[in-house]
Amino acid sequence: MVEGGADGTGGLGSGVQRAQAFLVLATLLYRASHLLVGVAAVARHQAGRPVSWAVLATALGCSVLVHGAARRRGWFDRRAVVLDVLVTGCALPFAAYAWADTRDAPSIAWVMLLGGSSSAVAAIALRRWAALVSVLAVGAAHLVGYGMADAQVAVTVGHLNAVASSAAIALVFWWYLRRQGRLLDAATAQAVRAEAESARYAERIAHHRALHDTVLATLTAIAQGNVDANSSGVRDRCAREADYLRRLVQQSDEEAEGDPAPGRLGAGAALEDAVRDAEDLGLRVTTRYHALPALPSDVATGFGDAVREALNNVLRHAGTGRAYLTATGDDGHLLVTVVDRGAGFGPERAAATSGLGLRRSVHARMRDIGGAAEVDSAPGEGTCVTLRWPG
Repeated sequence: MVEGGADGTGGLGSGVQRAQAFLVLATLLYRASHLLVGVAAVARHQAGRPVSWAVLATALGCSVLVHGAARRRGWFDRRAVVLDVLVTGCALPFAAYAWADTRDAPSIAWVMLLGGSSSAVAAIALRRWAALVSVLAVGAAHLVGYGMADAQVAVTVGHLNAVASSAAIALVFWWYLRRQGRLLDAATAQAVRAEAESARYAERIAHHRALHDTVLATLTAIAQGNVDANSSGVRDRCAREADYLRRLVQQSDEEAEGDPAPGRLGAGAALEDAVRDAEDLGLRVTTRYHALPALPSDVATGFGDAVREALNNVLRHAGTGRAYLTATGDDGHLLVTVVDRGAGFGPERAAATSGLGLRRSVHARMRDIGGAAEVDSAPGEGTCVTLRWPG
């Protein structure tokens, strides 16, 4: 199984996953070097022995099975590793001795060499006792094989040392790289938490300032008797600020479910900026938010600009002072509708009038961020602008 998980590293995987990928590549290169030695030995000294080529092909097949599966999965399949140990590490030396006429140490050495890469993979891919048994089995098979080939003691000891050293070095590398990967993952998680906390703090400050400049200022003026609380202007302002407070509560509920990853922004913040700009121009906007996702920064900015232009069109052309905005998210997707009950227009007017801002400011902005916009309108029946991301 691949260890680690998503960590916001832009597709590179966690530190542990990258350590695993490195070990898969390193052991693949190690096995490839042994296979090249085998190809050179067979081609030069045993080219007329079909069994030698069959032994080499079997070792190549086991290598493709083990390392091909590891490249696909991100880590080794234990069953494939055990098969490689039994076939490449233990059985092939005896097959070469019995049927390929490799009866002396020099001629059988290339088969024995494959045991080093076999034991290296077993040491890091199998559980502790299974790895130990596998390395001992390879060592025992090669001890017997060199004994049958009447190898000198120095040659046998040197080869057994290579088998054990390959396993030990691979195991040390795996321990070190996995440890460094976990430290990297911990540091990344801490940085993400710190950035999220900083973003939450900045957002709280922004909300506090907005509340100070709007709701608190209005309440203070009414409490001090500086304005007529029953005047239409004060009532309109109170209604707009009540809408703002409701949106603020909705955003807080949504954002409590999770923090945006680095390089992403909450969709609610971008939409709120557009709504506040429209309200500053006198438009009353009723909003409903649900399950808003975190978006890439450029997407959030482009979405907010498109919504702002849709609301501006209500102000300029709809003949009404009220709009309704609904935003919902689903599995990273975002759907926003901006509806008014104003004058509306026919399709021929939308095609002929660039001043509506739909073609240039709404459709173009959504296309730029990989989204889509649709407009549904009819004279006297208002307008509905639908924005989707992805398109």
